[in-house]
Amino acid sequence: MYESMKVLLVEDDAIVRAGSAQALDLAGFQVEAFDAAEPALAQIKPGFAGVVVSDVRLPGMGGIELMAAVKAIDAQLPVILVTGHGDISMAVGAMRGGAYDFIPKPYSSEQLVEAVQRALETRRLILEVETLRHRIANGEGIEAMLLGDSAPMRDLRRLILDLADESADVLIYGETGTGKEMVARCLHQFSRRRAHHFVALNCGAIPENIFESEVFGHEPGAFTGATKRQVGKIEHADKGSLFLDEIESLPLSLQVKLLRVLQERYVERLGSNHPVPVDVRVIAASKVDLKEWSDQQKFRSDLYYRLNLIVLNLPPLRERREDIPLLFEHFMLGAAARYKRAAPTVPGPLMQSLMAHDWPGNVRELRNIAERFVLGLSSGADGLLTARTAAPVPLADQVGAFERAVIEQELRRAAGSVVDVAAALGVPKQTLYYKMQKYGLTPDDYR
Repeated sequence: MYESMKVLLVEDDAIVRAGSAQALDLAGFQVEAFDAAEPALAQIKPGFAGVVVSDVRLPGMGGIELMAAVKAIDAQLPVILVTGHGDISMAVGAMRGGAYDFIPKPYSSEQLVEAVQRALETRRLILEVETLRHRIANGEGIEAMLLGDSAPMRDLRRLILDLADESADVLIYGETGTGKEMVARCLHQFSRRRAHHFVALNCGAIPENIFESEVFGHEPGAFTGATKRQVGKIEHADKGSLFLDEIESLPLSLQVKLLRVLQERYVERLGSNHPVPVDVRVIAASKVDLKEWSDQQKFRSDLYYRLNLIVLNLPPLRERREDIPLLFEHFMLGAAARYKRAAPTVPGPLMQSLMAHDWPGNVRELRNIAERFVLGLSSGADGLLTARTAAPVPLADQVGAFERAVIEQELRRAAGSVVDVAAALGVPKQTLYYKMQKYGLTPDDYR
């Protein structure tokens, strides 16, 4: 975890310096030892990937002066001070001056390693946040709209760019909160249609009795209260894109009218017999399998086959957990700007909880948690934000939580087939059964 990070150890006592360097090296840290502050300070640059451990009493520049010089270069770089001469007032003063920790001599190897490990974890998170903020601030193109470095997101962005200029209609599948409308907007934004309107319509949000008027438009006198011509949503999207969200909620009686528009590419306003040609690309979205619904006669099969030309499947957040830090930071910065608050630093235990959470509400749920975190609110029933003040989670527990989440994900994907899960994860069935028993997972719960 800390392979690319360094510990700068400053100690003028050769025996203490050698012993401390050896303890840190045996703990797996990359150490560079100095007998004076000046050469160590020369290593420090803004964004330095590491921490400083320094004795207070040194020849030439002392540890307190070194800390001040380090903070002048990078205010968030952790500095651990060590002294055999200090007292409580010195320790308090050092901490107020920005010291990350204060270790009195004589100290054990365990004390030193523990303090350095905490400091490195803090530094790692700080650098990760700064990197994410830089990427978000300088994001361009589709990467700035569809965030994520996971393989599914890279493939999705590449597919969108390949298909953006195609004239064929698109059907997007995805669970609630996976970003179906954002994908539709990307299809529009990166096509030749971007100079014209992108019209979004939630098929489940418009009452059936006014749907035709809203979607197809009407002429004056078409019905009581129609005093002037109204251009419908489809006509408004001419030469642009029409996004039909939750198309599964469209009543069957209206599905046939929509199908006619998709086939003929013209609309007739209510109260008019004159067809109005429209050049529109239709992007539909659903959270259910429309093929299953058409087989059950809950969705018109002819409309399904008309829409089922280009199909995009959006991965749920639990299947791209590596994108969670970037997304959380993006939503947190947006919320901080909107509410005029400072963006807080995400503590390690909170990020661990975010990575282990199942995210039934997907990206939308993550955004809600990020906004609550910025506002200092609790996260509700899931209790995720209680992790901000929780004690650090032991490594074994972190690994266990992640391992359980991965096995659960594969069980869900394989509909409870232990053979398929074992093959997907590359582990023997006996090992998988042991881990499932350990985490209280039962195949029948996923069938």
